[in-house]
Amino acid sequence: MIKVSEIFGPTVQGEGPMIGKPTVFVRTGGCDYRCSWCDTLFAVLPEYSDTWTPMTPADILAEVKALTGGTPVLITLSGGNPAMQKLEPLIELGKAQGFGFALETQGSLPRDWFALLDWLFVSPKPPSSGETPDWAQLEASIKAAGSANLALKVPVFDEVDYAFARTVADHFPDVALYLQVGNDKISCADTNDLREHITARYRWLVKRVAKDRWFTPTLLPQLHALIWGNERKR
Repeated sequence: MIKVSEIFGPTVQGEGPMIGKPTVFVRTGGCDYRCSWCDTLFAVLPEYSDTWTPMTPADILAEVKALTGGTPVLITLSGGNPAMQKLEPLIELGKAQGFGFALETQGSLPRDWFALLDWLFVSPKPPSSGETPDWAQLEASIKAAGSANLALKVPVFDEVDYAFARTVADHFPDVALYLQVGNDKISCADTNDLREHITARYRWLVKRVAKDRWFTPTLLPQLHALIWGNERKR
């Protein structure tokens, strides 16, 4: 059984190399991190565990099909940290039925079944999160991707996070790197105010990268935050 916090979509991926790609999200429950700016605490903290539904792979795919009218789609496995769940049976069953799979994780729990994915997005958490990445586990997670498409995504909230992103790039120079402007106003209910804030932070990041002549990473805002603000997606 897989602990599921929510399944929603079809929508579009809001971050990383698949930004704008139509997808259905399967958000699992549970996480081994407690990031200071986490915007999905309902899928992280144990006190929300009574809202997580134990589901079989077949149950999950049935709900995804109900959302898509039976048309195969990219399924994005998110959390929390979905690497805490045993997802190999879901991925194998879904791929046999024409579904693609992407997984988002901080890279703290490498799994052999990462190699079954179409995409693996590894997002090392920067200092602003309050967490300290384990570089050996990060490397093991990246190696576990095998032939799956692989990308690194680092949230950047400030100069310290920016320096951390440079360190990540030095550690993994052969992996595509995406810098994602962090949303540090997760309690903001005014979508227009949030848009202005994220846009300003994005302009800062573009200028910062240009100043350093660091032209290898791709710089992105949070597309979903620009469109829907901090509204919980369903």
